[in-house]
Amino acid sequence: MTGKLYGLGLGPGDPELLTLKAHRILTSCPVVAYPAPDTGPSFARQIAVPYLTAAQLEVPIIVPMRVERFPAQDIYTKAAETLSHHLDAGSDVAVLCEGDPFFYGSFMYLFERLADRYPTEVVPGVSSMMAAAAGLGRPLAARNDVLTVLPGPLSDQELAARIETSGAVAIIKLGRHFARIRALIESLGLTAQAGYAERVSLAEQKLTPLADVAEDTAPYFSMILIYKGDERWHPALAKKLGSGAA
Repeated sequence: MTGKLYGLGLGPGDPELLTLKAHRILTSCPVVAYPAPDTGPSFARQIAVPYLTAAQLEVPIIVPMRVERFPAQDIYTKAAETLSHHLDAGSDVAVLCEGDPFFYGSFMYLFERLADRYPTEVVPGVSSMMAAAAGLGRPLAARNDVLTVLPGPLSDQELAARIETSGAVAIIKLGRHFARIRALIESLGLTAQAGYAERVSLAEQKLTPLADVAEDTAPYFSMILIYKGDERWHPALAKKLGSGAA
């Protein structure tokens, strides 16, 4: 009998946003693996640390956080080999993933290497996109709105084309692309309909209308939500955000 592999969605950062199922599995698995940058702490581990115990074996998966090396396939191949040893020994393994494992999550690279060899279960988590909408107090989409999720590194031309055909938009992975994307949104006349969310659900979170952001850069864990649909709630919410209610 081999162990079972779990991909656990941990949510956007607040440890209380773990699902009951993720908590149950996390606290019962003897082996806990998680992605970690080559410099600094693992964000996934920081979310889960209130629930970890000294009896659990921790397996950090060091992934260089540089665009030109991600996804680093050889790193996931080696990590899969390491985890397979624990699974072959009969130990269940929980792989931690901030947000949701299959929504831009690194767990998918381990899944494709291990799921055909070991019993595997993926536990969904609260995505940062859902948490940002909740924090900003603005629904993502309604009725027949088309919701589009766009990675910030896309070109201005592609971003503009996809925004044009969408009723609601979430732009993620802002980072060094923030100033360019904000200028694009301004050129499209959508700044008044855009909200900015940074480090959602954490103590240092920032929630504000995009027009009120003074900085020219943004952290990786930030996003812009735009609503262009037919619902009439967004002007009132923009006014509410502008008053500092967020």
